[in-house]
Amino acid sequence: MPRGDKSAYTDKQKRQAQHIEEGYEARGVPEEEAESRAWATVNKVSGGGKKSGSGRGHAENHEPMHEGGRKGGAASAERTPEQRSASARKGAATRKRNAAARTHH
Repeated sequence: MPRGDKSAYTDKQKRQAQHIEEGYEARGVPEEEAESRAWATVNKVSGGGKKSGSGRGHAENHEPMHEGGRKGGAASAERTPEQRSASARKGAATRKRNAAARTHH
């Protein structure tokens, strides 16, 4: 089996990778990088492609799926109260502007 061959993966794993990849692309990660990150996440969650055979399964570790939020939380905790407050004001202004734009349509 050549490197990069996805035939050993289940349909569910392929779907997971696709969804993860779309999430990365939505945040502006280049397509190839998004794909490799997505498969890395699937591998870490499920331990790689599924091999057939009774009793060979093991529980999935969903921890990698939660890493992003924690990383973001840590970044936010390092900012000063003034920076967080300014960011909150900016976000509120954006939401207000977007809400106004939606009502005019």
